[in-house]
Amino acid sequence: MRNTCINTIFKLAKKDKKVVFVGSDLGAGVLSDFKKRFPDRFFMEGISEQFITGMVSGLAKEGLKPFFNTIATFLTRRNFEQNIIDLGLHNLPVRLIGNGGGLAYAHLGPTHHAIEDISIMRSIPNMTIVAPCDAFEMKNIMSQLNKIKGPLYIRLAKGGDKIITNKKKKISLGKSVLFGKPKDVLFITTGITTQECYFACQKLKKYKINAGVLHNHSLKPFDTKNLLKFSKIVKKIYTVEEHIVSGGLGSIVLEELNLNKSKDVIKVSRIGINNKFIKKYGTQKDLLDYCGLSTKKILKKVLNNYGK
Repeated sequence: MRNTCINTIFKLAKKDKKVVFVGSDLGAGVLSDFKKRFPDRFFMEGISEQFITGMVSGLAKEGLKPFFNTIATFLTRRNFEQNIIDLGLHNLPVRLIGNGGGLAYAHLGPTHHAIEDISIMRSIPNMTIVAPCDAFEMKNIMSQLNKIKGPLYIRLAKGGDKIITNKKKKISLGKSVLFGKPKDVLFITTGITTQECYFACQKLKKYKINAGVLHNHSLKPFDTKNLLKFSKIVKKIYTVEEHIVSGGLGSIVLEELNLNKSKDVIKVSRIGINNKFIKKYGTQKDLLDYCGLSTKKILKKVLNNYGK
């Protein structure tokens, strides 16, 4: 997913002379072709994310289209004030690309766990937030960026995830995507939890439970229309996110149902990360399972609660 994203930036730069790439202490090989072909539009700065946010905001003020790529935790919580004042307040078209959203950097511990980034970024006025589920969806979203006038935060996964997006269906920026035909259970997801729930749905067939996944690559703005439409037709709803349960996808869903006075709010259960530091280390897969976000753990929770 990450490679698809940054390679697409190179393609955009070939067509648009205003596209600029700025990285923060990334590997030497990142976008090497971009650097060779457009050296005056490629910048690799040191570990100075707050300074870089000011830098890209200045580039945007001059009419350029900067893409700022670094580790998600440094791009969001370290840069909170700069994202508000430099980008949100001035509504500048800067594209923030966060590597390792969620638990992708599981082996590096809490300093690198981007598990509160959605709640941080959605609190900023004018900020758009997207979290694609696979590389194909990422590519489609990148092709529609001109629709977004202000700042954008792209939450990238680790990469190498299975492609579950239907390549025959059009992906529209800001519109959720339904997998399956839910009748009993609806999983509302974003990012790679869509994959975990997609496979959980297949396993639930064995128990004669008809489940589907409503994937939201767009968290802000949120597709409330589809939420209201599909929440009506199921018995239980589970929001599933690689994020703390405070302020993320589950909070968005409950807020939108409440604002629209929907009685379906009582059907919602949130599956996410408890609001505490994770002390375990390992792979992303290890931590997803530890936090109850693996296909196996999601399946177990649904089966334990179904019919109650």
